[in-house]
Amino acid sequence: MNFRIGYGYDVHAFKEGGEFWLGGIKISHSKGCLAHSDGDVLIHAICDAILGAAALRDIGYQFPDNSVEFKNIDSKILLKRTHELLKQKHYKIANIDSTISLQQPKINNYIPEMIKVLAAVLELDEDQVSVKATTTEGLGFEGREEGLSALATVLIYKDDSID
Repeated sequence: MNFRIGYGYDVHAFKEGGEFWLGGIKISHSKGCLAHSDGDVLIHAICDAILGAAALRDIGYQFPDNSVEFKNIDSKILLKRTHELLKQKHYKIANIDSTISLQQPKINNYIPEMIKVLAAVLELDEDQVSVKATTTEGLGFEGREEGLSALATVLIYKDDSID
């Protein structure tokens, strides 16, 4: 079996007001993300991990941030399109492991819903998707609540039965 690993990373600055999307769900917060799309750092990191594993470059190449088509787009659409690109190369996702780094808001209670949404978009079982959260103990831009980041690793495998 042909296995490949991909790694993704994304960062967005916070801005006062606006909607805060993370892991495909809207989270109540006084700040949103400064971004061309909806600014969902978790989905963007997962997209980059998938694209990297399949040697399909990165999210900025596939979905340029200077394209009107992607202005304010729901990142779940980008994730679905990324999954379609993966399937065109006859790969399936074995699992995803991800970590979100932010000081506030606390997101532990949102993680089960994020997993459910991500698994549904990617046609996976929920136990194939791991989402974790951490703080930076007040250090750096995340600790100062200027923004947040996400890391993702994905394992994919070749499946020639995919049409």
